[in-house]
Amino acid sequence: MRPDDRPVLAIILSLVALALFDAMGLIIKHLSNSYSAAELSAWRNLFALIPTAIVLWSSKAWQRNGRTFKLRQWKLALLRGVIVTFAQLCFYMSLGLMTFAAASTISYASALFITALAIPILGERVGWVRWSAVLVGFAGVIMVVQPTSEGFNLYSLLPLSAAAFYALVSVTARLFDDAAPSSLINLYSTITATIGAAVIAYFLGGFRPIATPTDMAWIFLMGGFGGAAVLLLIVSYRMTEQSNLAPFSYFGIPLAFVLGWLFFDEAPWSTLFPGAILIALGGLLIVWRDRTHAKQAPS
Repeated sequence: MRPDDRPVLAIILSLVALALFDAMGLIIKHLSNSYSAAELSAWRNLFALIPTAIVLWSSKAWQRNGRTFKLRQWKLALLRGVIVTFAQLCFYMSLGLMTFAAASTISYASALFITALAIPILGERVGWVRWSAVLVGFAGVIMVVQPTSEGFNLYSLLPLSAAAFYALVSVTARLFDDAAPSSLINLYSTITATIGAAVIAYFLGGFRPIATPTDMAWIFLMGGFGGAAVLLLIVSYRMTEQSNLAPFSYFGIPLAFVLGWLFFDEAPWSTLFPGAILIALGGLLIVWRDRTHAKQAPS
């Protein structure tokens, strides 16, 4: 444990961030009948630049580097922004086409993709515990997606694709120099994702005028919630080790069920269980293995 470790406060902040991400998802689903996923992604990233800039300005690492906007691995940062663009596009489309709980639950497979992608990208060795966790998690994904059922459609692959893209974003983050401020990397990615989503929206028919002031308020809140959630996550990661926070991220699965039921009268219990439990179990097995390995490593 680090001398300045504050795990309780960090966990609280991460849970608030999780709730804000879900609130953002609810707004996206609410607006998806009026605006395309690319439009919503562009607006979300544009308004999220405000909290992103706040995080950068308060970053001690950025201040130590002379508050420069230069980044040695700028091409990698821009590439991550492109990946974020496609991740958001897939996830936002799934929110408009599927139940809130189903789209959210399948997206939690990102932890499983991170394990698989760490082999070719980072050169990590994955043992039997993590491979077992991946198999358990993907068994849960198959149960939720139900590829052999009559009700299966390709929409179910959208949140799964989003999970793979988000996993790629996470894995490539570990390729940056240790001295590179994470807030500056996030700024590069957010700007790129904003431009990328705007370009896609343009080629898919352009931006529709904001219909009402209420819609404008929802769009502003969508970006604010998303940006604030990222800000809180960054702050929480600075307060404690990531292994202390990872188990609590799966609180989002039951939260998605409750929110989908409260706001959209969705109750896909028979579809999502027990698959959702296996997805969470697979992710938690990976967290447990990484945490155990970290404790055994020489300090």
